[in-house]
Amino acid sequence: MSYHSYFEKAKQAGRDIAGLDKDTINRVLLDLADAAVANTDTLLTENQQDLARMDATDPKHDRLKLTAQRIADIANEIRNVAALENPIGELLSEKTMANGLHISKIRVPLGVVGVIYEARPNVTFDVFSLCFKTGNVAVLKGGSDAEYSNSAIINVIHSVLTRHNINPNAATLLPAEREATEALLNAIGYIDVLIPRGSQGLINFVRQNSKVPVIETGAGIVHTYADESADIEKLKAIVFNSKTRRPSVCNTLDCLILHQNLLTGLPEITKPLAEKEVEIFADEASYQALDGQYPSALLHHAQPEHFGTEFLSLKMAVKTVATFKEALNHIAQYSSKHSEAIVSEDAQNIATFLNTVDAAAVYANVSTAFTDGAQFGLGAEIGISTQKLHARGPMGLAELTSYKWVVRGDGQVRG
Repeated sequence: MSYHSYFEKAKQAGRDIAGLDKDTINRVLLDLADAAVANTDTLLTENQQDLARMDATDPKHDRLKLTAQRIADIANEIRNVAALENPIGELLSEKTMANGLHISKIRVPLGVVGVIYEARPNVTFDVFSLCFKTGNVAVLKGGSDAEYSNSAIINVIHSVLTRHNINPNAATLLPAEREATEALLNAIGYIDVLIPRGSQGLINFVRQNSKVPVIETGAGIVHTYADESADIEKLKAIVFNSKTRRPSVCNTLDCLILHQNLLTGLPEITKPLAEKEVEIFADEASYQALDGQYPSALLHHAQPEHFGTEFLSLKMAVKTVATFKEALNHIAQYSSKHSEAIVSEDAQNIATFLNTVDAAAVYANVSTAFTDGAQFGLGAEIGISTQKLHARGPMGLAELTSYKWVVRGDGQVRG
């Protein structure tokens, strides 16, 4: 089958699912959640084939790995999506003009949504469930690292769709080969929007080479600024959680920016990190504060390249600043506009940070680990958009829609 044939079938599937009622959609999603759990053994077996080909020290290994608990969590997210209000058909505005025209603005699907992603098999379930809920077709291009896992997942999805007499091409998985990526980037007239999920390199490649519209998601260079008024116990818990909860995901902490007045407390702040063997790349001031207090094998002098790095592992940088303004300038220079946090007890500094830092999600006295569609009440997510046009932050159901104008009249003509 040529790539053109994949795209043709996906576009036809969009027309086929356009008339599905919302109850049917929800029944399919609930059935899919049950099917995911029922097929746990098969999914884990196929996932193990992918894992066996990857170095266990690779930061992507954790992203690639499925477990029975992770599959159960994915199923619960699908159920959450089924329970959410479907935005399609929502009336956004309406008015009647002086000439009698009744004009309304209603929410509609984007159409055919292409997603390019790397070693994240959960994305296959997440993207399909969100797209299907909103009447979109999902055209998926996973990486070769997850080829066995993605194929097993798409088989589960197709079996559920077929059981409900729904065109299975509503979930289209392209071959893992690189040529499929090139075809997707050039699928003008078939793909309405393309969403890359993965490394900064992948995102840059898609943005620079795609001939169809792109929404950028994924890369997170995440900072937490510890203001001089920060509560040390809050700060210690927030830094530990945002760095170690799941180091390989995009909302994890990459750089702690520390006010110089907190340097004496840095050994206490980082003590839990040592227990998780987090490597720290410290600037000169923070290195001196940690020298002899933090395991020497885990403490390194920071180099310029350590700032502005998305580590995706148990590594982080520490930057010391003399002023609040210096912290803001550092974030502005190195941020990927994903998630940024301040830990402070100063209401004015908090307000300034939240109002001026340019990022999709900004936090005060909270771990950045919460940048997640489910945590924001969106169900699962397509990804975290780091741009400003159309969607920003966690992309849930509403972000997979556009709108159209519906105009009703009674024979009016324009003079």
